[in-house]
Amino acid sequence: MYLFKLLAICLLYHTCRAKEEDILEFGDSDFDSRLAEHETALVMFYAPWCGHCKRLKPEYAKAAEDLIRNDPPVALVKVDCTEAGKETCNKNSVSGYPTLKIFEVVNFHKNIMVHEEAAGIVKYMKAQVGPSSKELKTAKCLEKFLDAEKESALVGFFEKESDLKAAFLKVANKLREKVRFAHTSYEELLTKQGINVKYEGKADSDDISKFITKSFHGLAGHRKPDNKQDFENPVVIAYYNVDYVKNPKGKVNFAVSSKDEFQNELNEYGLDYVKGDKPVVVARDAKGQKFILKDEFSVEALEVFVNDVLDGNLEPYLKSEPIPESQNEPVKVAVAKNFDEVVVNNGKDTLIEFYAPWCGHCKKLAPAYDELAEKLKNEDIAIVKMDATANDVPPTFDVRGFPTLYWAPRDSKDTPIRYEGGREADDFLKYIAKHATEELKGYDRKGNPKSEKTEL
Repeated sequence: MYLFKLLAICLLYHTCRAKEEDILEFGDSDFDSRLAEHETALVMFYAPWCGHCKRLKPEYAKAAEDLIRNDPPVALVKVDCTEAGKETCNKNSVSGYPTLKIFEVVNFHKNIMVHEEAAGIVKYMKAQVGPSSKELKTAKCLEKFLDAEKESALVGFFEKESDLKAAFLKVANKLREKVRFAHTSYEELLTKQGINVKYEGKADSDDISKFITKSFHGLAGHRKPDNKQDFENPVVIAYYNVDYVKNPKGKVNFAVSSKDEFQNELNEYGLDYVKGDKPVVVARDAKGQKFILKDEFSVEALEVFVNDVLDGNLEPYLKSEPIPESQNEPVKVAVAKNFDEVVVNNGKDTLIEFYAPWCGHCKKLAPAYDELAEKLKNEDIAIVKMDATANDVPPTFDVRGFPTLYWAPRDSKDTPIRYEGGREADDFLKYIAKHATEELKGYDRKGNPKSEKTEL
């Protein structure tokens, strides 16, 4: 009999004091030599002025304190691309900040997604070292494996080599960055096993993956910074200071998140720090619109809230700056509350920049963007900007960094085109002249100024 089980471990909060000294700092003079001293290292290439880097820094320090004690250990390194590490950053093709790369003793390196929380960095890096599935030989090994991380794990129990074991190990290789895997064929563990959730499907890796997806978070999963992408819309979230709560699951997903871990997300719903023991409940519908349970939490209030969200009976919450009193400048200002008016229903081809006030690249772009708007102020073209940190961005515009620019033709605003061209005024002008729905009055399709006609 071949069994493996999903073991739901009690979810506990781990707090530790981050130590800045646990992060190593290399430069051009010692990067290669010092990196060679570590079997596995995660390197953050950064710029001191970068807002994303500043927010990541304390989480990176927390992760360093954890990973330095890992078996095998992982070194966390930082390189300043504006000073002592300029040449190193160029050599490693660093084009934006922060850039994180994994380096191993065999000199292999690769980019990784920037995790915003220490837990995400730690989990990702631990998945990169050692086998994808740990072999367990004693009950003590199993206990240590389960206690090492306070989260779900997948354990395979196999009496002998089999197609099921091969499929299990294939899934482990595929999902090692998301799930912790272990397996055993030792008699002591086969006879003492206790099954929480038992797989009874075929020896097929796709079926095993589906089983994991379905079972991993239970009826109401513990939503954390490193797994929040697993909870797809429509979803109802209770921000609450408990470890784990189960709720009936039906038409929508349910999740429980820590108030403290997700304070930044609560701010996206206009909620400042919330005291007290009552959960704060929010939801997103299938369109990604946001809703807040305004009544005091109770089972009855939650049921009414969920049904109202599903039936479309509630006004969605929109994070927005105030609508500008005037729009006299060539570059128009969009906020969430006037986005449809300024961008979607303006009857014009539109170039829109999504920016952050602290972004260095955005500040560098501003003069060229203003120059472009001045050149096109008499054209039927809208040049628009929006602070994406202070306003909800419509889901049709995928903004993951700053600045992000989109070209939105007047008759197809539902399918905007990401602008990937140069960022000088003439670069923008040539692009707009070529792609405008109608030819510009003052420029030909190549962006050259039209000569004035002399009246006879």
